[in-house]
Parts: sequence; structure tokens; C-alpha cells
Amino acid sequence: MTAALLAGVSTATTAWAQSYNPDASIRIGSLYEPQNLDNTAGAGQGINEAFNGNVYEALYQLTDAGTVDAKLVESHEVSEDGLTHTFKLKSGVTFHSGDPLTAADVKNSIERVTAEASKSSRKNSLKTITAIDAPDDQTVVITLSARSVNLPYNLSYVWIVNDAAGDITAAADGTGPYKLGEWRRGSALALTRNDAYWGEAPKNAEVIYTYFTDATALNNALLTNAVDVVTSVQSPDSLQQFASNPAYTVTEGASTTKALLAYNDRVAPFDNVKVRKALARATDKARLLNSIWGDYGTLIGSFVPPTDPWYVDLTGVDAYDVESAKALLAEAGYPDGFEFTIDTPDYDPHPIIAQFLQTEYAKIGVKVNINIITSNEWYTKIYQAKDFQATLQEHVNHRDIVFYGNPDFYWGYNNPAVVELIAGAEAAADETEQVAKLTEANKIIAEDAASNWLYLYPQIVVSAANVTGYPVNGLNSQFPAYGIEKTE
Repeated sequence: MTAALLAGVSTATTAWAQSYNPDASIRIGSLYEPQNLDNTAGAGQGINEAFNGNVYEALYQLTDAGTVDAKLVESHEVSEDGLTHTFKLKSGVTFHSGDPLTAADVKNSIERVTAEASKSSRKNSLKTITAIDAPDDQTVVITLSARSVNLPYNLSYVWIVNDAAGDITAAADGTGPYKLGEWRRGSALALTRNDAYWGEAPKNAEVIYTYFTDATALNNALLTNAVDVVTSVQSPDSLQQFASNPAYTVTEGASTTKALLAYNDRVAPFDNVKVRKALARATDKARLLNSIWGDYGTLIGSFVPPTDPWYVDLTGVDAYDVESAKALLAEAGYPDGFEFTIDTPDYDPHPIIAQFLQTEYAKIGVKVNINIITSNEWYTKIYQAKDFQATLQEHVNHRDIVFYGNPDFYWGYNNPAVVELIAGAEAAADETEQVAKLTEANKIIAEDAASNWLYLYPQIVVSAANVTGYPVNGLNSQFPAYGIEKTE
């Protein structure tokens, strides 16, 4: 199967590396429609997929290769004590409305993310910022309360929005290579080429994201030429029909999407580490992964994927062992098990995973009730209100171990040693110190079984063979479209 996939990639690339239509329309199929168009207003991962790098840009950009490169920044100077960062902005950059990019826009954009009402999951990463000044239109000065080795990386999550834009939940005014076209809620979102873009022009005229509610419909759309590319295949059974057909290209990249059973560590019985470890040991993750993805995907023993610098193989921690799980439950005071509810999003594969866990945990006397909810309900009930016992979710972000250093995050994990290590890593003098601290934090989080990390998704992109230039790695769910070429 792997050989077939690689052969398909090679053949398609050779066949279509001739010329492309710069006025082509690129039709992208996805399962992740944004809830709104503001990434500080609980828009979900779909907004990152469509808008990151396409409609909005940041001071820095996380590339598909995982590097952090300057984008809207011309230069960056750091004071000797590491607490003052001075950024010079690129000149000649304008917003879609025609307004020039200024330091005031940058200041306002960062403050949108750090504001009390912000729902950005990265707000906590910027908490060391104590002041943002704009001494002139091209200069931004950020003052910190402690060193932040990750500041450029953290700023890659901050969209630079025109400070005159107002409410952007259904509108947009960025500096990116595409403008917002029509958004038909529940159906599609169109981006049109920004002919006044300050950088290199996109290699296509427009991008249309079409949204589907299930993986089968998404794949059928590709088979019937309704879409040109699928951002991330969620139905592994369908891969063979694409891999064996020269009309399609199948590419497997690096993923950062982790499937996990997240506990509310604030409430009993999940405030007991032995209970959490027992459930981890009662989960046959290899069988689960195989049942969902076959030969694809990766087992992980923590929240950290192999692409993060602080990755270590922790799959041996709380490995599958039903008898050991029963013994731990007894030690925790639950010799006859207990009952709990899993709130699960209604889209695949979450309900299937919930049923798998229900069967697994019955073997150790634990009864699982399944409550299926929508994405909107998940956000309000779980993420905002923290009203749950356990939930299934996938976390897509790159380098997001920092969430376990925030006791206020929805899962409520609170180990002071981890909080200190993660804070210390951010204030590290260099990357070597940062990696050492986060590696140690990673090991502690795994030993605490803070959550039950089930597997790392594969990142599989499938396209028509006449379409090339799309991103292949799944970093933060972004899908920059400006490099996509299509031969008619």
C-alpha cells in the first residue's frame, strides 16, 4: 500500500509539472466549517484551515515544514535582559480595504488575543506581555514580565487585523493573498485573489472551501469531480480507490492531530491519578488505531507528537494491561468500578471511539454512558463551562504541551511541578534549556495520565492528479492555498 501511494505521488507530480492556469478555481473539500470567522471568538479549527496565511497573516509564519519564519516583520531586536522586543514592520503592506499596515494595527491585534473576552486557546501563551507600544507607524515594542523564548512562535498565532475592521465574526480585513468572498453558512466559503497583495501573487484566482458533514460524502465529492483536493482524509477505507487510480494523488505527511479522551481532572473520580492510569491501561490503543485507520496513524504515550522537539517515546507508560488496570481501580477505592459519561462530538470517528471505550471499560467494571453533542455544544458545554466528566476530542495544534501548564484549561489538570517547568521553559535562556524542561514536563504529564492519549492521526491529503502545490503536513490545521497549481 505504501509503495502504491508513493508511486502515485511521483507519477502525478511528473505528469503535471508542465504549466498551470493562474486563473483557476481551486475547490477544497473539508469536514471543518468555521463556526464564525474570528479566531478569538470560538470559531473552531476550520477557521485556521481556511484563513491562516490565506486571508490573515501574522508577524511570523509557521511553515508547512515546521519552521517559524518572519512574515510581516522586517527586523526583530531583543534587549540584553530578554524583556524588550522591538519589531520593525515591512513597508508597503496594505489591508484588503486599502488601509496601510501600521504598528497600531499590530498592537490592537495582539490585544484582541490577550483580552479578557478572548476565546483564543493561545491567550495564556502571551500572558507575559505587560505592554505594547507603537512609537511610530513601523515600530512595535513589546515589553514582557519574563523572558519568552517562544515569542515569535506565539505571535504566529496572532492574526494582524485592521484596527478599523470592527466585528469580524462574519467579515474580514487582513493583509493576506486572498480576500473573503461569499460565505454560505453550512455549505461553502469562497476566497478571491487579492490583486493588490504586497507579496508574491497566488498561483490561482480563487479558492472555494466546500464543507461536508461526513467523510463518505467528502470522498464522493472528490470521486465525482465536485472538489479538487481533500485537506485531510477521515475515511481510511476509501484510500485504496484513490491510491490505485492514476487520476488521483495521495500524499501522507506529518501530523500534529492527537485523538484523546480528556478527563475533567477537577472532579471525582478523575482527580485520582490511579483512576486515570487504570483507564489508560484498560485501553487497547493498538486495536483501536487499527480498527479506525488500519496501517495508518501512530501510537503516542503523551500529548507530544514526534515533530515536537521535546518528544520522547512514552508508549510504555501505562501500557495495555487489563489486570493491572483492575488492581489500580481497587487501590483507588473502586474495586467494583464506577459509572461516568463521555461527551463526544457527533462527527466521525468520535462516536465510534466512544463505543469502543464503552466496551473496553466494561471489562474492568466501569460503565460508560455516551452523550453525543454538536461542535457548538462541545465548545459551550466543555470548553467554556467545563461541565463534563470526560470528553473525546482531537487537538490539532503544534507544540501545544503548554495547555497542560494552564490549570484553567478545560481539562483542569494542575500539577505545580508541570506548571513551573512549562513557565520555566518559556522563560528559558535558549532552546536547549527550553527542550530540557519541556521534555521533563512531558514525562510527568504522561506518568500522571493527565488525559488518555489514544493515537496520532495520519495526515493524508488526496487530490486530483492535475492539482499540485498544496501543503502536506497537518500543522495547526492550516491549509495555505496560495501555492496550489491546477492544470486544466
